[in-house]
Amino acid sequence: MTRARFALAILILVLCRIPLPAAEPPAALAGKPEVAAALEVFDTWADWTARQRDQPGVSIGIVYDQELIWAKGYGFANLAKKIPATPATAYRIASISKTFTAHALLQLRDAGKLQLDDPITKWIPELKLSKIDPQSPAITIRHLLTHTAGIPREVDGTYWNDMNFPSREAMLPVLARMGVVWEPDKEWKYSNVALSLAGYIVEAASGEPYAEYVARHILAPLGMSGTRVIPSTDMPTLAVGYGRRMAGKPRRIEPFFNGAYMVPASNLASTVEDLAKYASLQFRSGPAGGAQILKGSTLAEMQRAHWVKPDWKSGWGLGWGVTRKDDKTRISHGGSVPGHRTTISMVPADKFGVIVLTNSEDGRPSLYVDQAYAIVAPAIAKATAAPPPTPQGDPAWQKYVGVYTFEDEEIHVAVLDGRLTIFDPSEDDPWKERIPLEPVSGHVFRMADGFAEGELVTFILDASGKVTRYEAPGYYMSRRP
Repeated sequence: MTRARFALAILILVLCRIPLPAAEPPAALAGKPEVAAALEVFDTWADWTARQRDQPGVSIGIVYDQELIWAKGYGFANLAKKIPATPATAYRIASISKTFTAHALLQLRDAGKLQLDDPITKWIPELKLSKIDPQSPAITIRHLLTHTAGIPREVDGTYWNDMNFPSREAMLPVLARMGVVWEPDKEWKYSNVALSLAGYIVEAASGEPYAEYVARHILAPLGMSGTRVIPSTDMPTLAVGYGRRMAGKPRRIEPFFNGAYMVPASNLASTVEDLAKYASLQFRSGPAGGAQILKGSTLAEMQRAHWVKPDWKSGWGLGWGVTRKDDKTRISHGGSVPGHRTTISMVPADKFGVIVLTNSEDGRPSLYVDQAYAIVAPAIAKATAAPPPTPQGDPAWQKYVGVYTFEDEEIHVAVLDGRLTIFDPSEDDPWKERIPLEPVSGHVFRMADGFAEGELVTFILDASGKVTRYEAPGYYMSRRP
């Protein structure tokens, strides 16, 4: 193809509003028939939905473990210039920024520079918040991260109308005058102010400006080169933010958002490609170092619920929203600033994640997230499921098989489905209540299920090598002759 014909082809693609193709996904998983079929259906649905809703632009990525297995853009990052939306397009991720602040604080906690139960006044001594109840506990860093500090969502002012956001120095006296809405730990209350304060603690504990800390200790190690903590209007990859679709009117361009005091809560701009690296971090374990910016146990600590709402269907971790849906635990966070609506959502147990970034007030990223879970996640789960193990019992286990008693109690030990197993014939459902035993060493086994899961069972042998009984924490059972 000549250069002229190539240029013409590109022009036709743009004028026809056909999104440019994404990079070829990793063939190992995305090429499997069930996954490829699901991605085709999801892609077709997403394209149709974006067009029917007349959305300016949408960029979507699907992550499995350490791979961005599929990513694509629909529509335009800039309607006037006909710049296509792609996986490399930057969007204002808004409140997803809060999760970066949480990661920064946990880094500092793991480094011994702070504790999550430190009172926030230890790090922000100039903040004077009067208590509703003199006996209420001090507000801590943990309260900030779980939105249980009782701090107002916003401070007084009209900055969401005129986009003239106050500085940190101007905000703190206003917050002090307003005080808390209620005592910490009483209710869950989402708060931009609380996570802004959390960012100020990052600065105080690290000795670095917030933006520099996040860039150096999170973005750089993860290779998130397309992400900015404080983006500017001349950022070449940044999508233009648009207002809602109004009948008979063109979409208006939303004013550029500068969070000022709430930079730690709302300011980052990022891409699907970069956030895929961030999602993959959530699926890793092991010690911290390099791209592993937090050790696996700390990531798991952040992802579990630290505050559960009264309906027991959702709650909040350390920076992440936590929900239970379809028997899966999801962690997620959404974002909303003028002209941009975004969501990142993951199931850590399945190592599945979806990222949806939009550049309009009516972007509704949750539509695309829900369909990714409904269409693609099951296909990936099926394609990556390990084949069921073939039971292989050890012939040496036969020495343990038998009936064990104590007074009128009776326990049977047998090899069932290739596993040494304890079961009680007096149970209403002895099959359901059976306890498989996993070999540890010698004649010691670990209970793999049941009320005493994880505890040890030791078979005792006499001088002739015959098993006479087994012992478990708190009791023993003698083998019937």
